Amino acid sequence: MTQTEKKISSKFIYFFGSFGGILFGYDIGVMTGALPFLQQDWALQNDAGIVGWITSAVMFGAIFGGALAGQLSDRYGRRKMILMSAIIFVVFSLLSGFSPNNGTIYLVIVRIFLGLAVGAASALVPAYMSEMAPANARGRLSGLNQTMIVSGMLLSYIVDFSLKDLPDAIAWRFMLGLAAVPALILYLGVLRLPESPRFLLHHGEAKQAYAVLECIRKDRAEVEAEFENIKETIAAEDKATQTSWLSLFSKKYRYLVIAGVGVAAFQQFQGANAIFYYIPLIVEKATGQAASSNLLWPIIQGVILVIGSLVYMAIAEKFNRRTLLMLGGAVMGLSFILPSILNMMLPNMDPIMIVIFLCVYVAFYSATWAPLTWVLVGEIFPLSIRGKAAGLASSMNWIGSWLVGLLFPIMTMNMSQEAVFAIFGAICFLGVLFVKTRVPETRGHTLEEIEAQGTQRNESVTQRLNGGIKHELSHDRK
Repeated sequence: MTQTEKKISSKFIYFFGSFGGILFGYDIGVMTGALPFLQQDWALQNDAGIVGWITSAVMFGAIFGGALAGQLSDRYGRRKMILMSAIIFVVFSLLSGFSPNNGTIYLVIVRIFLGLAVGAASALVPAYMSEMAPANARGRLSGLNQTMIVSGMLLSYIVDFSLKDLPDAIAWRFMLGLAAVPALILYLGVLRLPESPRFLLHHGEAKQAYAVLECIRKDRAEVEAEFENIKETIAAEDKATQTSWLSLFSKKYRYLVIAGVGVAAFQQFQGANAIFYYIPLIVEKATGQAASSNLLWPIIQGVILVIGSLVYMAIAEKFNRRTLLMLGGAVMGLSFILPSILNMMLPNMDPIMIVIFLCVYVAFYSATWAPLTWVLVGEIFPLSIRGKAAGLASSMNWIGSWLVGLLFPIMTMNMSQEAVFAIFGAICFLGVLFVKTRVPETRGHTLEEIEAQGTQRNESVTQRLNGGIKHELSHDRK
C-alpha cells in the first residue's frame, strides 16, 4: 500500500466500495421508464415474449457474471474485478443507447453482456464491504450497498421522467446510454481504493493487509486483534484441501451455503422485481391509463425504497437478522395476497388499491429482505469458499430475477394481476419458513466466528448461533 492509499479515509473507502450498487440499481430501474417508449417505438405492445426477454436479458447475463466474478475475485482480488465490471458497464451501456431500429436481437445480446457487469457488482460489492467493515457495524455498512442500489434506481426513475417528453426513439436510448456516467464515476473512485485485507493476507501481502486495517479500524489493539484472527483462519484454511464448486455442499460447508444461497434465491422469487420493472404497465392494466403517462409511480416507489434503506441502516444493529427477515417476509406476503382476497369480496374495489398494497410491500422489502440478503451473503460464507459461494448466491438471485422479469408479462396476459401477486405472496411465506428453519443468526459475530460456528455443526454451537426464536425479540432490545 502506498502512502497515498494510507491517507484515504474509511468513509471514502466505504462510499466507493458500495458505489457499485448505483450501477446495479440504475440498470434495474432504467428499463421501467424506457420500456413504454421502446414498446411504442418498436410496436411491441402485444408481444409479451420479446418484452420479457429485453427486460430480463440483463438478469440472464448477471447469472453468469455473479458466478464468474466471484471465482475470479478469489484469484485476482475484489478491487480489480470491480474495476473490470465498471469498464464493461461503460461499454455496453453506450452500445445499448446506440441500438439499431427494431434491433431486438442486438439489444437482447448487448444487455446480456451488460448483465455480466451487473451480476459481478452484485457479488463483489457485498463481499468487499463485509471484509472491510468491523463486526459491530457490518450490517449497517453492508446495508450502505442497498442504499446505493435504491438510490441508483431512484436516479434512473428521475432520469426517465425528465426525458419522457423526447421522441420515443430518442428517449429510451438516452435512458439506457446514460448508465455509462455512474459507471465511469465508479471506475475513477475505485482506482483509489485498497484491496480487502483478508484477500491480501490470503495472498501473502501481510504488510499491505495491516496497513489497510490501520486505515479502517479505530485503534492499534483492534487492528492487532483482527490481523491475528484473520491470520489464524487463513492458516487453518491453508491446511485444508483446495475447494471446488462441489465442495460448497460438502458436510463442512453445506449448512452455511444452503442458508446464504437460499436467502438470495428467495429474495427474487418473492417477486419484487416484477414491481420495479413493470410498475407503469401494472398501473396501466389496473387503471387503463397509458404506461408512458405513469412514470411518476416509479419515482414514488424509488423514494419509498430509499427511505426504507435508511430505516434499515438505523435499525441494522438493533435487531437480529432473522427477526427482520421473518417480519418483513410476513408483511410482504400479506401485501400481495390481500388485494386478491379484497377483490373477491369487493368486486368494485378501486383498482388503484393494488398499487397502494404494492407500496406497502416495497416499504417492508426495502427495509428487510433487500439489504439483509446481501449482508448475509457477505458475512455467512467461510473465507476459503467466500468468492465461489457469494458468486453462486448471486447467480441464484439473478436466476430468480431473470425468471420474474421474463415471465411476469406473460403471466399477466393469461391471468389477473391479483392472482399473479397472490402466487408471489405464497412464496414470501415460504421464505419466512426457510429463514426460521435454515438460516443462522450472524449479527454481532466476526466473520471468523461465523465460519467456526457454521463448520463445527455440533448441537451446542448451532443453538448458540441461532439463539432460539423465542428469545430473539428480547435479545434484540439489549
